[in-house]
Amino acid sequence: MSDTPSPLRPAYYSAPVSEFLRADPDAIYGALSRHHAHTQEMAQRSAWLEQIALLQKGLVAVPDAWLAFEFAIPRMGKRADAIIVLDGIIFVLEFKVRAETFTGAAIEQVTDYALDLKNFHVGSHERIIIPVVIATDAASKPIQLKLWPDEVAEPILSDGVGLDKLLLETVRRFPTQPPLRAQEWMAGGYKPTPTIIEAAQALYRSHRVDEITRSDAGAKNLSVTTARIAAIVEEAKANNQKAICFVTGVPGAGKTLAGLNLVTQRADAHTEEHAVFLSGNGPLVDVLREALARDEKKRSDDLGPPVTMGEARRKVRSFIQNIHHFRDANLRSTEPPVEHLVVFDEAQRAWNLDKITKAMREKHGVAQFGQSEPQFLIDVMNRHSDWCVVICLIGGGQEINEGEAGLSEWFAALQHHRDWRVFTSDHLTTPEYHWGRNLQAMLQGLDFSLEKDLHLAVSVRSFRAEKLSQFINELIAGDRAAASHTYAAIQASYPIVLARSLAEARAWLRRQARGSERYGLVASSGALRLKPDGVHVKAAIDAPNWFLNSRQDVRASYYLEDPATEFAIQGLELDWVGMCWDADFRRADGGWSFHDFVGARWQSVRDARRQAYLANAYRVLLTRARQGMVIYVPKGDDADHTRPTHFYDGIANYLKACGIAELDQSESPSRADVNLLP
Repeated sequence: MSDTPSPLRPAYYSAPVSEFLRADPDAIYGALSRHHAHTQEMAQRSAWLEQIALLQKGLVAVPDAWLAFEFAIPRMGKRADAIIVLDGIIFVLEFKVRAETFTGAAIEQVTDYALDLKNFHVGSHERIIIPVVIATDAASKPIQLKLWPDEVAEPILSDGVGLDKLLLETVRRFPTQPPLRAQEWMAGGYKPTPTIIEAAQALYRSHRVDEITRSDAGAKNLSVTTARIAAIVEEAKANNQKAICFVTGVPGAGKTLAGLNLVTQRADAHTEEHAVFLSGNGPLVDVLREALARDEKKRSDDLGPPVTMGEARRKVRSFIQNIHHFRDANLRSTEPPVEHLVVFDEAQRAWNLDKITKAMREKHGVAQFGQSEPQFLIDVMNRHSDWCVVICLIGGGQEINEGEAGLSEWFAALQHHRDWRVFTSDHLTTPEYHWGRNLQAMLQGLDFSLEKDLHLAVSVRSFRAEKLSQFINELIAGDRAAASHTYAAIQASYPIVLARSLAEARAWLRRQARGSERYGLVASSGALRLKPDGVHVKAAIDAPNWFLNSRQDVRASYYLEDPATEFAIQGLELDWVGMCWDADFRRADGGWSFHDFVGARWQSVRDARRQAYLANAYRVLLTRARQGMVIYVPKGDDADHTRPTHFYDGIANYLKACGIAELDQSESPSRADVNLLP
């Protein structure tokens, strides 16, 4: 028997099936129990013993197979009940001992395991993966193999009887699979790309960033950036200096993840620093807090001691805070804040002088505030007599609302604090960061350093298409030739299709998603003439419920009823997105035409800054999908002067010129149905 897995324990028990068949069931149970960190309950012991008995009976005909119990699925923080490898094919087994039905939750769970292996486990990328749910007391079902183009099957539902026959029939159907050495496969690299919600939960549980993210050379290694930030903090602390660090990156590159990682590491190892993650993005704060609280509550229920949801929510508030609450708390005091280290997420969205002055006058009765938000926040941290560090996470081209200052306002504020050390990425000359201003000139007179390790150049949000951000930038820039060329390089792995029917768009999304993959509709906050289609952008979503609740909840994104606008979804993501495009951002005379719907008609937007906000809104919406998207462009109605067909045909024709095929002309993933057993 082999029960000595690697230090990360990819499996509690693994062995060739020939060895497993000879082993004492109690010895196998002992191996499982030794590696299981939690208190053993009778139900768990009984389930393991029944699984062992079923497999020792059901695998007699396949002694050449290999078996692993409790195989780790790191991104999900869970373990598959069993993995069987036979003739190069991977079977993922989820047991429901004594279950009389095949529940949707079990089917979703085993599908997620299979997809995680396919997408993130190096040794599984090119392999056929067959998920199997075994409900031991359920009525047996005819078995039909339904294989998707990525060679992950739809789950087979079995009562466990005739398992060896199922395995043998499957390998006979696919007889020419490359050899697979099970031990090498089990030790293969796991390069996950978690959602920001999954990442926050993992970091909150004290995992390291390099345990939950990709580490391949093709992506900018987040560990390099986080290590450089940590070094800057240590240097400032050791020398009693004040420092500010600007981390830039393309959408989805992991800026927020880097910030969360820094805060969790410092909070654990240096409690006296009171490190805090601040964001002005209200929906992001609400969603992450609720996700962490729900996870904390579930883990406490499973492992003890139990906590209430109220207690869980209070606990996570100190980890992630709204930047405006931090600002207002320090407005009431002139003392240094307790925090020596603060991370400002989406710092490019900090308010300029006009916006914060208006807010202070209306909400706090402060007639003449006199400072932009960046200047005030730096002044607050400057109250420390010893050291402090401010980390600003900057997304290029992500300012989406009037009064958002961008990077230049931060540099203007630093002119009042020339004793601070300034560290920033070497991408300041990129247009989406500088708004036409010479940022390097603004650095003159400051103690600054330009560093390549402070820029995250590759999107890791879409693990299927690292060039997605480049494609969207080219599309928004109006460069159809470049966009078409870039999309040609990603379309095989990252499908984008055009739909002129909302019903077809919804159907496409439902067809793509497997397991718990999340999908939803998004639209510009200015897309007011999507209302005839039932898309109401003025009806605000409840972000935690929209992003976190199950497909049975009408408030969840899965229902494809309520769209998230750029304000609700910035910083967050879905697996599959239905992007609803209205006439606020449309084509005219070979370029983009910018519009705002006021009263009963469209009005042209001529101010360059407001035009940039609108273009950025579409940039945000078009970079929210991890795996693919459908872009819905209405057909319009010439009887409605606000929705003439030429508004929408121009958009659709431009998207097609950029390489995006219309839905009825593009190939949708289809399953190959293979009858295995009668």
